[in-house]
Amino acid sequence: MEIKIDGRRVRYIDEGNGPEVLLLHGWGAPAQTYRLIIDHLSKRCRVVAPDLPGFGGSEEPPKPWAVDDYVDFVIKFANTLGLKSPVLIGHSYGGRIIIKLMNREGLPFTVPKIVLVDSAGIKPKRGIKYYAKVYSYKAAKRLFPKLAEKMRNKTGSADYRNASPVMRGTMVLSVNEDLTHLLPGIKAPTLLIWGENDTATPLSDGKTMEKLIPDAGLVVLEGCGHFSFADRWGQFSRVLDAFV
Repeated sequence: MEIKIDGRRVRYIDEGNGPEVLLLHGWGAPAQTYRLIIDHLSKRCRVVAPDLPGFGGSEEPPKPWAVDDYVDFVIKFANTLGLKSPVLIGHSYGGRIIIKLMNREGLPFTVPKIVLVDSAGIKPKRGIKYYAKVYSYKAAKRLFPKLAEKMRNKTGSADYRNASPVMRGTMVLSVNEDLTHLLPGIKAPTLLIWGENDTATPLSDGKTMEKLIPDAGLVVLEGCGHFSFADRWGQFSRVLDAFV
């Protein structure tokens, strides 16, 4: 399905009937990536899952977006589709958006429950080598652009290398923002599901979120990575059903 939000094309999934679920995907993993969850829940829920602007079949933002811009988008999207009380499910980057969303005043919908899966939002601790690499790249970008391009191709993450200039800017705006201080502002009951071996958003992030979100519980899936729902679907789906 497609709609226009602020004049830009947005592709989304809207399946099933019953209690509302709004699913927000991770970076570089559009809504179809979450077919296991969508097909499972849509048997008894209305599951709505947009491709966020710049991902999947949705148009890019007109300029690099910060997380707050995606929060604005989600509010407009939910209003356009008439969502009144959706359970929010966010994986990775989608979780980052939900953390900010739940600290907004005067939301036009209620949120009965939240599920954060291997969520982003806590700025990683960086060592000296990381900052040396970053500042070397910034200096080269200013003085030797061609050299900087080679450095980016060798040292940047795959997500960064594969992104367009607008989405690279979006990634920089997002990963440099630490949302730890916003976690106590999440008042809805929150289920945290984490892969034990997640290297993108480590388990320590999940433990921090469990400690700081007032009504949160953490379930750790053994032997799983960043896409824990796919690595151990049977256990994940049982935990999800018990909560949702």
